[in-house]
Amino acid sequence: MHIPLNNRPADLTIGNLWGNIWQMSWPMFLIMVFNFFVGLADIYVAGFIGPEVQAAVGYISQIYFLVIIIANAISIGTLALVSRAVGAGDIGKARETARQSLIFSILVALALTAAGFLLSNTIISASGFPLNIRDISGNFFRIFILALGPNYILIVSNAIFRAAGELTKPLLTMFLVSVVNIIGNFALVFGFFPFPEMGYIGIAVASAVSVTIGMFVNLLFFITDMWKPIYARPWKMAAHMIKKIVGLGWPAALLQIAWNAGSIVLYGILGRLGERSITALASITNGLRIEAIIYLPAFALNMAAAVLVGQNLGAQNPERAGKLGWKIAFTGVAIISLIALVIFIWARDFASFFTDDASVLEETTRYLRINMLSEPFMALGVVLAGGLQGAGDTRGTMWVIIIAMWFIRLPLAYFLAVIMDYGATGVWVAMVVSMNIQGLLMTWRFYRGYWKKIRTV
Repeated sequence: MHIPLNNRPADLTIGNLWGNIWQMSWPMFLIMVFNFFVGLADIYVAGFIGPEVQAAVGYISQIYFLVIIIANAISIGTLALVSRAVGAGDIGKARETARQSLIFSILVALALTAAGFLLSNTIISASGFPLNIRDISGNFFRIFILALGPNYILIVSNAIFRAAGELTKPLLTMFLVSVVNIIGNFALVFGFFPFPEMGYIGIAVASAVSVTIGMFVNLLFFITDMWKPIYARPWKMAAHMIKKIVGLGWPAALLQIAWNAGSIVLYGILGRLGERSITALASITNGLRIEAIIYLPAFALNMAAAVLVGQNLGAQNPERAGKLGWKIAFTGVAIISLIALVIFIWARDFASFFTDDASVLEETTRYLRINMLSEPFMALGVVLAGGLQGAGDTRGTMWVIIIAMWFIRLPLAYFLAVIMDYGATGVWVAMVVSMNIQGLLMTWRFYRGYWKKIRTV
């Protein structure tokens, strides 16, 4: 049944293109900034306690990211389907897709929670850490696993609101989550009145409490406006709908796994550089932290492109969807190029914030100046990937990333760094070459327009 969108904040399938882009982009940028500061606060507070806690936080964060990949995949499939339905004015279908996504995410989270508790000792032992760090990691892991269900619901519900163009809701939720998490880190670790002093475990508790609060806030948002019928019984799984969500989501999950596994292999290549490996590993760690500044607007535009392309395809207006995709992409290139130019010019100053070791400072500076050459292509690839995913072309984006990482970056990095003995510089060059090719391939994929013909119904 088609229902007029009377209670949606704005129709993203009509009106000024730049106005639509701005409406979707600035809230997503703020959400990315919130997430950035939460991660920074976790490491910062852990640094006050000791390197063992920092190591544990870093290790568990990597494991938790792998577990969350499934939630991210469900959210991508959900966003593609809900945005299409909203763009078509079929709110009944949008609600049913949202309901099925939430049911599916809850079931997956429960299964992973059970598996996490059963395998917790094995997972922690696999780190190879000394016993004292294993104990800290184990305590972190068990608390994070308890919060897995709320986190899954939070991620998927935020995707539902984004798909409908209701950016104010996830913006308010994530602002609250971030404030609770950051304040909780300090209050629970050090025991600021009236909170108890919990030591390092307070970092995990603050994170768990914040996402749980965020989940409840989003569930309350579902009571209002057009989403209220989601709570109507019966709550049953619809196999055909789950199949669609999984069909769109699994390539996104595989993409993230392939990227992270490739990053681990890249670290392994740097580790084969003998005495130069320590400097190289420290430099890439510092460089990636600085590059995170660039990724914030890039991924905000990525998510804006996904919603705008999806809704306009749902409204049977593929040409408008294409125009929006290109405008967002070129906006991203302009913004990212400006930031990259600033970092390129003052690379040494940026690097000095993270190290005072002469060799690491020199290599981090070199890393930044070489990698800044690829940032415009990174912007193209990331933003257009969002548009392709919003259209349901998740397999296309998956193959572009896999080709760029596993068939270009890693073989070229090994060849230049180890065989040709260019060391870390060879790896940096391989990163630039692969990112440039990735951006061009993603641009070609979007330009061909196959995504305009994908049917998600």
